[in-house]
Amino acid sequence: MLIKELIHSVNIPEGVSIDCSSSNVKVTGPRGELSRNFEHPAIKFEPAENQLKIIGNNLRKKEKALIGTWNAHLNNMVKGVDKGFLYEMKIIFAHFPMKVAVKGKIVAIDNFLGEKATRNSAIVGDVKINVKGDAVTIEGNNIEDVGQTAGNLEKATIVKGRDTRVFQDGIYMISKGAAQ
Repeated sequence: MLIKELIHSVNIPEGVSIDCSSSNVKVTGPRGELSRNFEHPAIKFEPAENQLKIIGNNLRKKEKALIGTWNAHLNNMVKGVDKGFLYEMKIIFAHFPMKVAVKGKIVAIDNFLGEKATRNSAIVGDVKINVKGDAVTIEGNNIEDVGQTAGNLEKATIVKGRDTRVFQDGIYMISKGAAQ
């Protein structure tokens, strides 16, 4: 079944501009610039006042879903360059005091469950990590990079070979939101 026309719109706040002259869309705002490639023959962008319209003609089910996905990506890009994203995580340990430190593009986790080897977690993209006491804050403009960095931290502290009802040590997400 073909859908004649589908229109989604992205609201553009003051101070943010979107360049959609090519398939590589650039969003610029007070916190920086993000770009992403959006290319499909049946879908086009049309700038309007304080909005960017995503228009598709004669769409099938997959193209309709693609317009919704692109709408979500563009909304996240606009939020990222306008306010940014901030994830807060907490270091929890009951048995062995964990030491967490940022070393370049890697977060080093020492003494996790008494292990002598250091566990490492990669920092993705242009993300800033701050470790203070038992709190870890991850801040950046790209929601995918911020989320992947938080996921890498959680994955680096998975408890294996022990009873997880007793050993609940790790680094866990406690809140997500806007940076400003």
